[in-house]
Amino acid sequence: MQLGQSFTLFLIYLLLNVVVFCVYWWDKQAAIEGEWRVREDTLLALAFFGGSLGAVTAQQLLRHKTRKEPFRSSLRMILAFHIAAGLFWLLAPAGTLMAVLSLFK
Repeated sequence: MQLGQSFTLFLIYLLLNVVVFCVYWWDKQAAIEGEWRVREDTLLALAFFGGSLGAVTAQQLLRHKTRKEPFRSSLRMILAFHIAAGLFWLLAPAGTLMAVLSLFK
């Protein structure tokens, strides 16, 4: 992968996580004010589709859904999956990633 492509993917990843952090902040504010809330399934889906770092950061900094089970465990599993996938992407030999991706075609 080219350096420019890697940088672009990194920026997209950062932007996604900032957006997810903001959604968690918005949900925390709605909880405080007794307004309409974001569904837990939606919050977890945002984390699963790339925003796990933003979700966990928001959870810890904003003290949002820190005691709620199974939400907390689900979010941790999503984060662990993302860490494992990221390590695989970084550490796998060059052809391995392409071989794994070709299984899904």
